[in-house]
Amino acid sequence: MTTSEKIDFKRELDCYRAPRGRFRVVDVPDLRYLMIDGHGDPNTEPAYVEAIEALYPLAYRLKFASKRAGRDYVVMPLEGLWWADDMSAFTSARDKSRWDWTLMIMVPDWIDEAMVADAVEAIAAEPAKEPPRRLSEVRLATLSEGRCVQTLHVGPYDDEADVLARLHDEFLPDNGLRPTGKHHEIYLSDARKVAPEKLRTILRQPVAPVS
Repeated sequence: MTTSEKIDFKRELDCYRAPRGRFRVVDVPDLRYLMIDGHGDPNTEPAYVEAIEALYPLAYRLKFASKRAGRDYVVMPLEGLWWADDMSAFTSARDKSRWDWTLMIMVPDWIDEAMVADAVEAIAAEPAKEPPRRLSEVRLATLSEGRCVQTLHVGPYDDEADVLARLHDEFLPDNGLRPTGKHHEIYLSDARKVAPEKLRTILRQPVAPVS
């Protein structure tokens, strides 16, 4: 592969496609991510912003290191796993103070622990910048989701509740399925640049047959 062949995994991987207005069953392959964990309301919890500030510099540093080695790719969008001890706090009540989350950016499978360690060290050593506060908390891990149901939500994040209710209360039971893993969101839009009503988010739920 040459450096001119830049891979966009959003186009290469079927699991980054989702229809608007309906649910689709998809088999998601094992994928590698940069991950960092947190708890609380993403709108008010400083750790949420700090997590993003740690993920993106690392993701871009790895992309440029990979490009220099002859494999170029498009940095993937921010993603998040979301859950709560009582999932109604997420799917209906929307009590964000009770949410747990893992923010993630997918990386190609040729990115390894050594590359991540080198990138973290390089960012921390930059003389003109204070390193991201949570940089050392970012880890490289594989996520195995398998069979999932997903849809494309267009609009504000707070308008997801009705979509999630239809998913959990109608589509899953009607199709003999039950949720198994954590609620997963893929943020195709940059919330800093796109109006709330135009935000595009893939909503994904790992599932299994009802036994």
